[in-house]
Amino acid sequence: MKNEDLKHLVKEKYGAIAAVDTQTGSASCCCGSGCCGEAPYASFNDNYSGPEGYNPEADLNLGCGLPTEFAGIREGDRVLDLGSGAGNDCFVARSQTGAKGRVTGLDMTEAMVQKARENLAKTGFDNIDFVAGDIEDMPFPDHAFDVVISNCVLNLVPEKARAFREIFRVLKPGGHFCISDVVLQGELPAALKEAAEMYAGCVSGAMQKREYLDFIEGSGFSDIVLHKSKPIILPEDLLLKYLSDKEVHDLLEGKSGIYSITVGASK
Repeated sequence: MKNEDLKHLVKEKYGAIAAVDTQTGSASCCCGSGCCGEAPYASFNDNYSGPEGYNPEADLNLGCGLPTEFAGIREGDRVLDLGSGAGNDCFVARSQTGAKGRVTGLDMTEAMVQKARENLAKTGFDNIDFVAGDIEDMPFPDHAFDVVISNCVLNLVPEKARAFREIFRVLKPGGHFCISDVVLQGELPAALKEAAEMYAGCVSGAMQKREYLDFIEGSGFSDIVLHKSKPIILPEDLLLKYLSDKEVHDLLEGKSGIYSITVGASK
């Protein structure tokens, strides 16, 4: 697929997810009842029951980590959340910045931005905003943020090197980021890697762990820290839609693997 086709696919998939009522589970779009829950991203999410500021209505089970846990967000910080979805990590980050800080969520799916704004309207907070835009070409000035966070999103960005250069640009000197994302170790079977549904579910868009860390270093960042790494085990019945019995066995036995990592670095 071309880059623009991939972006269209992601917008379509996550637009459908945004249309699902988080209280009733019903969908008002082509996604249909139940189909969203069968997608692979549902298997990645970390437990958000602990963090202060957690807003269940903003949690669509789309993350693969807890970047705010390691982000070192301080009172008064200006924080940017890339691929903010319905606002889940933004609300947690706001509990850390307090009223003196400001949190901005950026998402390229208009339906997600609208859903986040609806969730925000219920809180009364006046220091969070949600903006529609592309991570590869952010609508923000240079040196605008103290901290950048992101949760299971950059693997969906076709031009990852460009995305990391943009993160570097919008961070203030001395600023830092903390990102949870999906990476690979070893090669996935081609049928799994190339499947469009799996791309929108964060697997096929993932890159090798070493290459991912090299992108960060090549973008000018220093003090790179791998805070957390955990294997992601996809359901066997899902894998069998794409792979042979032998390929599933090899994947589950660890000859190749999918991992969630949380990584930080400084400008």
